[in-house]
Amino acid sequence: MGEVEGQVRSEQLDAEREARRRAALAQVRQYPDPVLRMRANEVEDLDESVSGLVERMTRLMQEARGVGLAAPQVGVLRRILVYQTEDEAPVVALVNPRVTESSDERESVDEGCLSLGAASVVVPVERPVSLTVEATSPDGEPVTVTAEGLEARVIQHELDHLDGVLIIDRTGPEERREALARLRPQPILGPLA
Repeated sequence: MGEVEGQVRSEQLDAEREARRRAALAQVRQYPDPVLRMRANEVEDLDESVSGLVERMTRLMQEARGVGLAAPQVGVLRRILVYQTEDEAPVVALVNPRVTESSDERESVDEGCLSLGAASVVVPVERPVSLTVEATSPDGEPVTVTAEGLEARVIQHELDHLDGVLIIDRTGPEERREALARLRPQPILGPLA
């Protein structure tokens, strides 16, 4: 496995894995898709649609070489997120997560996002270094996660997606301007006749 840089695993992929990564990214909503700006709804019923969505999100996250994914990123406005900060670690799925505690200590670290992947936008984002989240598992069991470092950052990043917030909203004005310039569609010029 490669290093995690800005929430995306960076490593050289063979042609087949790169093709799978691109196919997975094609299924992840990309900025400026309006669903990325919408607040996700609480999950009322933990039925097979939840476990099916978690399986789909996990597959897409892993194929796209991300470390986290929220349901709005696949066009589903439900408060569900998945993450896996290390290849060997189990995938964590949280339904209706909410922060119950966060540290006063904050740290600014570069973050990227699969939904800004086409432009490879990476910006510094300041976040608490640790937090506690309460949620429900897809099976209906209560879950409490106390996280720090990369795990805490990934959870906060995905929680932002559940509220329609992107990393470009959490960075400084100059970084935001540069990121938006990269995200702006570029004209495609054909050959001159």
